[in-house]
This record gives sequence, C-alpha cells and structure tokens, in this order.
Amino acid sequence: MMHVIVVALSIMMTVGVWLFSERQIETRIMARFEASRNRALDLIVDRMGQYEDALWAGVSAVESHGGDMSLEEWRIFAHTLRIEEKYPGINGIGIIHYLNREDVPAYMEQRLAERETYRVYPIHDQEVMMPISFIEPEAVNSAAVGLDVAHERNRRTAALASRDSGESRITGPIVLVQDEGSTPGFLFYAPYYEGGPRNTVSERSENILGIVYAPFVVRKLMEGLLAKELREVRFSIRDGDQLIYDEHAIKDGLNDPKPMFSETVELDIYGRVWTLDMRTNLAFRANNTFAQPTVILLAGLLIEGLIITLLIMMSRANRQAVAYADRVTAALRQERNKLTEANKKLTKTNEELEQFTYITSHDLKTPVRGIGSLTEMIKEDLEEDYLSRPGANPEIQENLDHITERVGRMNALISGVLEFSRVGRRVPTEASLELPDVIDDLRADLELRKDQLLLEGNAETVTFDGQMFRRVLENLVSNAVRYHPETSKAEISISIEELDDRYRVAVKDNGSGIDPRYHSKIFGVFQTLREAGTPESTGIGLAIVKKAVEQHGFSVRVDSTLGNGAIFRFDWPKQAPNNNY
Repeated sequence: MMHVIVVALSIMMTVGVWLFSERQIETRIMARFEASRNRALDLIVDRMGQYEDALWAGVSAVESHGGDMSLEEWRIFAHTLRIEEKYPGINGIGIIHYLNREDVPAYMEQRLAERETYRVYPIHDQEVMMPISFIEPEAVNSAAVGLDVAHERNRRTAALASRDSGESRITGPIVLVQDEGSTPGFLFYAPYYEGGPRNTVSERSENILGIVYAPFVVRKLMEGLLAKELREVRFSIRDGDQLIYDEHAIKDGLNDPKPMFSETVELDIYGRVWTLDMRTNLAFRANNTFAQPTVILLAGLLIEGLIITLLIMMSRANRQAVAYADRVTAALRQERNKLTEANKKLTKTNEELEQFTYITSHDLKTPVRGIGSLTEMIKEDLEEDYLSRPGANPEIQENLDHITERVGRMNALISGVLEFSRVGRRVPTEASLELPDVIDDLRADLELRKDQLLLEGNAETVTFDGQMFRRVLENLVSNAVRYHPETSKAEISISIEELDDRYRVAVKDNGSGIDPRYHSKIFGVFQTLREAGTPESTGIGLAIVKKAVEQHGFSVRVDSTLGNGAIFRFDWPKQAPNNNY
C-alpha cells in the first residue's frame, strides 16, 4: 500500500509540474505577444509624433515670418528639414491658406507673382476656400499645388476640426491626387493664426490664417516603420469601415494562417480611430514553442514507469513468498511431528524474504540514480557545446534542471520510505545517550549558534534506546530550522525532565507556527504544509517521530498557533515497557 501511495503521489507531482510549466510557458508567450504588439503600436504613435513635430516646426517658421511666407522662403525651410532623410514615409510638407471669398483676388495676385501657372481647383460652393499654396518637394507633388481641400468632405472636415481645436488633426481616408497608385492615404494638419495661438473656438475661427500640412500614402507610411521581416506581428488598419492598410493579404512567407495570438486594438490618433487587427506570424511561432512542458512530462513518466515496473516485480515476488509461506504452514499443520524442523525452515524463509524486500527497496534508487547521472552528463555535454552559445535556448537548461530536481525528490522519497519502514522492524536497544553531546552535534550539523539551540531540564542522559531518541530529536530540530522564515533568527529549546519511569520532553521553537486545523495532518506520511518558495520536504519526518514515540508506548502532540511558534511534547521510557518489543 505504501508503494502505491508513493507512485500515486509521484505521478500527481509530475502532472502538477507539467501543468504548472505549461501555464508558465503560456504566460511568457502571451507576454512576448503583448510586447510585440505594443512595440508595433508604439512605432506608429512615435512616428506620427515625429511628423507632428515637423508640422509644428513649420507653424513656428510661418509665425516667425509674421504669419506668411513666400514660395522661396518655404522651399528654404523645407530643405532644412531634410524630410526624405529624417521623416521616411512622408510625401512632403506644405502650406494651405484659409480664405474667404473676398480674399481670393489678393491671394491670387500674390501666388501668380511667384508662379505664373498657379491656379486653384476644383470649383465648389463652400463658403471658405483652402487652397494648397506650397508643397515641397514639389517635383513629386506638383499635382497637389492649387488643390482646394475644402472641396472634399474628409479633407475639409479635418481642416475645420484642426482650426477650431488649435490641435493637429488627420483626415479620414482619401486618395492623394499625386498618388499614381490610387491607394488609401490621409492629410495631417497643424493650424496657425494671426497673432499666434488663440484660446477660444470663436477666436480661432476669426483669426485663422492657414494650415501647415503633410500628405501621406498609408502604404509608404508603414514602410517607414520597422521592416516587416524584423517584426513578429502582422497587422491591418481600418479607419471606420474602410480598410486602409493590410499586411495579412501580402504573400511574404511569414504569414501564419492560424496565428498563435490575435487581437483587435483601437488607436485614437489625431481625431481619428484606427482599428488594428494584429496577428502573430510564423517567426513568432518558431520562437515560442511548448517543448519544455512536454520534456518534463515525458521525463517524469519515464521515471514513474521504471518505478512501477520495479514495484510490480516486488509485488510478484512478495506474492510468491506469501504463497510459499502458506504452503509451509499447511504442511506444518499436517505434520506436527516435524514442527521443529518446519519452524526452522520458515524462520530461514522469512529472513530471506525480509532481506529480499530490503534489497529490492534499495534497488529502487539505482534507476533513479542512473537517470540523475545521465542528466548531469547531458548537461555537461550541452554546456560545453551548446548552452554556452549566445543563441542557445535557455529553456533547455530549465528542462534539465527540472529533471535533476525530480530525481532528487524521488531519492528523498525512497529514503524516507525505507527509514519509515525500518522504525517498525528494528529492535530497540538499551544503549544510553549523553544529551549534551547530542545538542553539540545538532548545532554543528545544522550550523546553529550556541544561543540558537538550548538544552533545559534535569536530565543529562537517556538510558533506553538512545539511538532512536536521537533520531526523533534530529527530525524535530531540523524541521524547526527548515521551516523557520529566517534561519539566522531561529531559537529552539529542548526541555527534558527525568521522572520516575519516563522522560518528559518538549521541543519549542519561535517559527511561524502551525494552524490548529492541521495539527493532526502533519503527522501523516507524505503530509507537509510547505508553501511555494520554501524548502522541499518529503513529509515523512514527523511521521517517523510519531511512529517511534508510539512504538515506545507513548504519543506525541503539538501546541501551536499561527505566528507563535510550536511546541512538540512526548514522553520516552527509561526502560523497555513490559518487554513488548
């Protein structure tokens, strides 16, 4: 039954580690997706911020010239911006003048003096006119010179919103007149006023002089961002119901038909809402696998398979031995005259069975130790040849560390089971124990200062079964140290009072204490109250204490509450009680 419990708990731990590792991997991959998504969004926002800075630089230039600039002055300013070099993705930068109908003659006289072929188009019936006066570089944007942006709703609405708010605004989707590909684009506006910035909508409306603007083709704008081959997400952009950019439809070899993650994000940007459909690509899938949980599960199941095989062999041998014992017993009943000889044979058989059981139990450690040694050799080989490389996958090291930890855990469990089983089979001795020597040994073994472990009471020597008494103290003191939140501040006192027929023992510590709900639970086999981040425990130490004390005719109890330490109390005989061993 004990072996079945060990295997069941071990399988549960393997599955638990697998599930935990899988959740951790999923969390890390989700974080990587969010980082890639945020990086792409930040690139768009940052790049648009740079373009906005260029527009406000143009506004400052116009205001520094008294609210108006000539064609030549604008060309000089635009040249100093070096927009082809510093602002990739922008088509140009220009000025749109804001005109009432009565202002048109004077405006046209000024423009024709600069450029004889200048004309305003198309004709429309809006109250205001907003013709493009200049745009640089003019060679690639000549079709836009003279275009009255008031003629079309998206261009006009954004221009008026920029005028009334005094802030930068972009238009809804349009097709630029200078874009031969007729692909989606937009205009980016920044207003300027007579006498500088104004505080109210009415003041802005009355004193508007014009707008510094930049035209954009969305495709060219996105090409100015981080190259697609360096990104692990692909995205499309919608402005309202209109698709203005789509990387999902492009055949680039990295599009993932079934992306690991996808998300729709709304981006408020200069008066418009862009909806981005963001999806991971094949590069993201290749760099984010779920191999680690699978390795942990397979390694754990391999260990469990070996243990189950050994237990089956032990169980089969045990059944054969029991069957043999039954046959011998039946033969003894039939042949009482051979009782003495049969008893000798049975004794010999039982001794051989006990020896066989011990040897088989010890052999459980051999395959586990082999797996541990093999894991260490693999780690050494990988550290020399692979893990030392800059591009090595760190999850391989984590997987190997998990296997090593599981092997150590299994060794500890097997050792604990063997020790627990020996408590019931061993014969107590009359050997005495010098208590001061035990305390000194415990201080040395657990690296405790003299003031951290004290011996109190009137007893100096334990006269019966000192070896097992020492083991009981070692388990209680080591538990007090192991579960103390700060080992350097642990304080443990061992009180041993000598009475007429027994010793009364109390082991007290100043640790975190134990909730009364769990006072009975902690003495069970494989029971532990270990929290995440605290030292590993087999959960057998207190079970050994309980079994040893009860074998000597007494019981052990604990007095403790959370935050107030714990006191373990028990009695120990001064001689063998009634010779019941």
